Amino acid sequence: MKNIVLFGAPGCGKGTQAQRLRDHYGIDHVSTGEVIREHIRRGTELGRSMETCIAQGKLVPDEVVIGMIGDYVVTHKEGAGCIFDGFPRTTVQAEAFDGMLTGHGLKVDVMIDIQVPEEELVRRILLRGKESGRTDDASEEVVRGRLEVYRAQTAVVSDFYAAQGKYAVVDGMGTMEEVFERIVAVIDGLKK
Repeated sequence: MKNIVLFGAPGCGKGTQAQRLRDHYGIDHVSTGEVIREHIRRGTELGRSMETCIAQGKLVPDEVVIGMIGDYVVTHKEGAGCIFDGFPRTTVQAEAFDGMLTGHGLKVDVMIDIQVPEEELVRRILLRGKESGRTDDASEEVVRGRLEVYRAQTAVVSDFYAAQGKYAVVDGMGTMEEVFERIVAVIDGLKK
């Protein structure tokens, strides 16, 4: 079982690449953002409580995200592996995640950080907002706020995995296929 953390700032292409990796390797794809947006669409209590955070570009509280991922791990631990897209986003989440996986005899194999220059991220997210209608992608002010939150609270998670020797950087510029090939090269290069 391979557990891959796909990492990077909003707009770097994590979701797109995670879907391609899911199809290529036959492993599950967990997008915390998509799970939360689904709760918002369904009008659940979780969705209502998270809607304000997302609209303001803030991170969802650690305990909520850890609980969602914990439920997923318990019900999918027999699979071929999983791509975690958008999780962990804080060091607290990374520490809890490692403990959770260890409790089930599992581990993170690698964190792959897809790096894209900030102005390109802003351009991509605003374009995505026009195409998808996602309100959290429509305002440049909110987008830049999300990138600031990412730099302040999330980017440090890479240090957690780098200290374990489980961190790889991939250039997120170029075609989707070029970026995909770079990610596959990292995954295929992992020790069995």
